[in-house]
Amino acid sequence: MKSNLLKKHAKSFYWASFFLSSNTLDKCSSLYNFCRTLDDIVDDDDNLKVKRENFSRFKNDFENKNLNNQIIKDIWSVIDNENISKQIIIDLFDGVESDLKEKVVINSKKDLLIYSYRVAGTVGLMMSKILKVKNKEALKGAIDLGIAMQFTNIARDVCEDKARNRKYIDHDFLAIQKIISESQIFYENSFNSISSIPIRSRFSVIVARRIYRKIGDYILKQKNIDNYNKAGKIYVPMVEKIIQTFLSVFDFIKLLFIKNLNYDNQTNHNILSQEINLNERI
Repeated sequence: MKSNLLKKHAKSFYWASFFLSSNTLDKCSSLYNFCRTLDDIVDDDDNLKVKRENFSRFKNDFENKNLNNQIIKDIWSVIDNENISKQIIIDLFDGVESDLKEKVVINSKKDLLIYSYRVAGTVGLMMSKILKVKNKEALKGAIDLGIAMQFTNIARDVCEDKARNRKYIDHDFLAIQKIISESQIFYENSFNSISSIPIRSRFSVIVARRIYRKIGDYILKQKNIDNYNKAGKIYVPMVEKIIQTFLSVFDFIKLLFIKNLNYDNQTNHNILSQEINLNERI
């Protein structure tokens, strides 16, 4: 089943996927499998030369529509059926490829935003297309949710990234607190946009947003860098997932009363627009 990788590697998303129709879940799983394959190429233990070769082969398979590769076949089916711009996928490839270096260092907010858009904002945008979102302001919110989740990933994976010679933020608790705080802006600005998702799929995104955001709270509970270093990969416990799922009912009701989207994260999108033409992607 396509959802096997989702179940194995993305516990928060798999939990939220229970609220999707089987057809929508199938498409989301195709997208996840594609993204997971890209991540695995970059994060495996092969030397850099081999990883670059594997990346180039996979990218060529995509661009040449090698339908003998089931993952490529599935993602092209999604792209064609949902009218997703190929440029969004190319942005994703660009983001992942930027990690194929001996040493990765991000030194500015602009570079962090662009990287996070490429590896995660793109995924939020494609997910929204799968979920039949048409409103352009809502699609901006989908990008924000992807970026918010990427900031959470960065906050959670500082030790893992350091071992891979990657530095998206400093390896200290203040920097971790700062990026979690920054993520809140993006989580908040993504909320109203969820009202543009058709009701059948809406609850799944509400749950995913709540649970993933909660990871930041569990990171902050470590209180200092020593506890953080000892904690390993931080997840949301099952009891907390149940609580957040219950609270998602109130979010669902609240979103029923959203009539007009007043998008309010233009400052960050203006930074992105210095390098990425979002209107072309949306």
